[in-house]
Amino acid sequence: MVRRAGSADLPLHGGRVPAWLGQRMTRLGAVIVEAIVLEYGRDELLRRLAHPFWFQSFGAVMGMDWHSSGITTSVLGALKRGLAPLSKELGIHVCGGRGKHSRVTPAELEAVGERVGLDGAALARSSRLVAKVDSAAVQDGFDLYLHGFIVADDGRWVVVQQGMNGDLKQARRYHWLSEGLDSFVNAPHAAIDGVGQGMIVNLADRRAAASRDTQLHLLNEMGPDRIVRELTRIEGKPAPVAPMDPAPAEKQALLPHLVMPAHHDVRPDDIIARRLHGALAAAADRGPEDFAELLLVPGIGARTVRALAMVAEVVHGAPCRFTDPARFSLAHGGKDRHPYPVATHVLDRTIAVMKSAVLKAKLGNEEELAAIQRLDEQARRLERTVTGPSLPVVIAEERARSHEYGGRSVFGWEPPPGASGHDAEANS
Repeated sequence: MVRRAGSADLPLHGGRVPAWLGQRMTRLGAVIVEAIVLEYGRDELLRRLAHPFWFQSFGAVMGMDWHSSGITTSVLGALKRGLAPLSKELGIHVCGGRGKHSRVTPAELEAVGERVGLDGAALARSSRLVAKVDSAAVQDGFDLYLHGFIVADDGRWVVVQQGMNGDLKQARRYHWLSEGLDSFVNAPHAAIDGVGQGMIVNLADRRAAASRDTQLHLLNEMGPDRIVRELTRIEGKPAPVAPMDPAPAEKQALLPHLVMPAHHDVRPDDIIARRLHGALAAAADRGPEDFAELLLVPGIGARTVRALAMVAEVVHGAPCRFTDPARFSLAHGGKDRHPYPVATHVLDRTIAVMKSAVLKAKLGNEEELAAIQRLDEQARRLERTVTGPSLPVVIAEERARSHEYGGRSVFGWEPPPGASGHDAEANS
């Protein structure tokens, strides 16, 4: 049965992803998807995309702003670009997008249906219904502006769409998963991301069945004109509110709630330190053993293996591993210079290693892909016992070496230590 997986508060950010980062996100996003499909299959990929915590971590590990609503647009855009050439091989198709791109989703789905033998009209209808539920049936103050529909060759799909509340400067992301979906109006969401805004109108809740039936009855019996007159007559009079059944509310309170803070910098409270220390220790421990040949390649060293440890967790980690998406921004940095500028050299080497591992796995040699998985396994073992440097120390060391790593942000390239250059910190 489809379940609501959790919620999150997403600060609403504007701006665009620079081309130098967007191109890298496209390549890294595509190869991570390839690795997941190779290891776990398409259904598992769709489940990951329907998980709000994993989705945020996925964007953060690729160099996007770790806490913002912009991750939704950039991740979906990167996947649409990166998976298009692989759609026939993987059987995964990404449709829709932001603004005008969202409105052509039904036509794109019908085209996919024609190519792979699916009922494109039925997929288009699902797309419209999903958008209608989150824009009309769930009236929570957020206006939809993004709709992404990812469908597999077997007809299973996931929808990720997002609404904004300009007054609050917040965004809410909604996740839908077709697996187990038996109704569009009885609690269909796989997850909803967003901070609680008090009482909302949610006609997609199972408890609203009587309300939906009554509205249809009134419409048939009274007609729209009479309903409008009655609403005008009672306007300004408070309507009695029936008490809600506490049991569902109590169950909802037990679901994970991810709070994405407004501050840009990554702080110790934003990450689980033992997991960071586990990844650092695993990179130091397994790197020389598993990547001995790789480490002889000029430019690839311990820093790349550390990033690979975090990418490995995105590929192999269980859902409970993604409660601190900020931690994954430590893999390559962030475009807004938080926690530090994007280490473009490291990001390029991560992409190269992942591409090599996936390509060899397709040809039957899974050793490199297995070595990456061992990084994740070792990190989980070591985090129980190891300690390591504090987050401020890790960030300070990375910033000190940022120029060496090809550090780049929306403010430009990082200058060498001590050299005159842009005051990126002042502008951030």
